[in-house]
Amino acid sequence: MVYMNLRPAIEKAREKLVRCNPGLVSSRAKVIYDQSAGYFKVPFLGCEYNVSFPGGEVTETEGRSVPPDVRLLLLHYLTGASGAPVSGRLISFKELPDGMLYNEPFIGRAVKPLVKIFGQAPEKLVEAAEKLGGRQVSLGDAGVTIPFFPLAPVTYVIWLGDDEFPASGSILFDASAASHLATEDYAVMAGMGVFKMREMIAGRE
Repeated sequence: MVYMNLRPAIEKAREKLVRCNPGLVSSRAKVIYDQSAGYFKVPFLGCEYNVSFPGGEVTETEGRSVPPDVRLLLLHYLTGASGAPVSGRLISFKELPDGMLYNEPFIGRAVKPLVKIFGQAPEKLVEAAEKLGGRQVSLGDAGVTIPFFPLAPVTYVIWLGDDEFPASGSILFDASAASHLATEDYAVMAGMGVFKMREMIAGRE
């Protein structure tokens, strides 16, 4: 699953943000709203972004350009977060709304790359996740949870292979996930996280 027609989607999300109460957005998304500067401070995948209000323009605090898919995710989170707390109970992609319909593309775009990159080196999964603000969890042979947004963590798990079975992996979400973002957003985020972690261990960031 990948986003299509990003420009119209971004404009639609910006229009939705304009109609929001910034104080309520800040409270529900658990992000800071700087009223004097007119922007939200939104942490995402190890970086911090400023999202202007009411314009919805997205900038990275260190001045780097912001890809369209990241801009859309930030806007979707600000306009969609409900304030529901992280439950701590993990669910699979199939358990997200309509997740069963898109599970095969999700496996191809996120789970298989996860296994290909980290299946033989699970210790690197932990190393990479920690560089993105993640933490190790007691799942599989290596498991990590990365707080993409304050209320939208994603958990990655690797099981080592043996003589009978190849290495395998899983990507899990908090049970509250659907309260904050659409299933498509989580599909994009999960794959984005895999390749961002690859960058971390490749030393390109």
